[in-house]
Amino acid sequence: MTIAILKEPINETRVSLLPEAAATLTKQNIVVNIEKNAGALAYASDDSYQSKNIGIIERTEILNTSDIILSVQPLSKEDIAMLKSNTILIGVYQPLFNHQFIKQLAEKNVTAFSLDMMPRTTRAQSMDVLSSQANIAGYKAVLEAANIYPRYFPMFMTAAGSIKPAKVLILGAGVAGLQAIATARRLGAVVEVFDTRPAVKEEVMSLGAKFIEVEGAADASKAGGYAVEQTEEYKQKQQQRIAASVAKADIIITTAQIPGKKAPVLITDEMLDGMKTGSVIIDLAAATGGNTLQTKNNETIRYKNTTIIGNSNLAATMPGDASKLYGRNVLAFLQLIITKEGDINLNFEDDIVAGCCITHGGKVMNERVRQLIG
Repeated sequence: MTIAILKEPINETRVSLLPEAAATLTKQNIVVNIEKNAGALAYASDDSYQSKNIGIIERTEILNTSDIILSVQPLSKEDIAMLKSNTILIGVYQPLFNHQFIKQLAEKNVTAFSLDMMPRTTRAQSMDVLSSQANIAGYKAVLEAANIYPRYFPMFMTAAGSIKPAKVLILGAGVAGLQAIATARRLGAVVEVFDTRPAVKEEVMSLGAKFIEVEGAADASKAGGYAVEQTEEYKQKQQQRIAASVAKADIIITTAQIPGKKAPVLITDEMLDGMKTGSVIIDLAAATGGNTLQTKNNETIRYKNTTIIGNSNLAATMPGDASKLYGRNVLAFLQLIITKEGDINLNFEDDIVAGCCITHGGKVMNERVRQLIG
């Protein structure tokens, strides 16, 4: 059996497996190949792969001959056309949004596993790419804000006078939000946090932040760490509480997303108009529309007094560790579909295998994706 690692698009710095991780597969009698320079932006040279008995081959050969192909980002239409029937793809394909891509995979009779559809269960934690990459995103979001914010984060008392600490507001206390809290607190900021899930209050407070409570939220305990749709009454209460905190904030990190839907607008233009001069917003939900009406994905804009950075791929700014963690997630998942002897065994009775499978046998397997595609 052959497993191959593709080089990612130009805006993606990560690689699916670093040399050490790829080498573990060769011990299972698996032939592992990688496209030339695929690991370069993650600081893994072709020589480092070759030293682990990983072959360096051209993209066309990978697409034409490999049994399993690993990537981070979706393949292009031209790449899909070159795949042999029954090829297995593993990556982060956002099937709730990339409908045309999923249709093409089904038509090509490709089996695709999208790791962002991983069930949020205890057993799946070692394979949870959303958590491993969101942790990095939360960390980098605060550092990015600190670089742009024109003042100090911590309080300083100097002979020239005192400097007040920065006030950071974090909207969403999932994995990214919690890491953002911890990082902002380490830098000395005063942190407030809003989340529709009352259950996260204890975690937020344990990190030294203040939790903003709004009563009447819909239960989000089964949403896999995402936000859920709320009632209009709750949204009004929510906006009032958020507006008061936005007006006081120097930095805002927003993380709220709803699977398969546009990200909820948490910060209105009216709130933006009232923000302090020099304030900064890092919007991690930019890829699905953003948590402000002004957010533009992969762009930094200036709206009146505020700098708004739309970036849903901050993990790619730390390609070394991001690739290492992503690779561990991929290896853990591969062990569910590969036998100890190195043969493919797709056990769809396994809830994790079934949950991540998007296309197989010429069909769209995931019911929700199938409904969205129509």
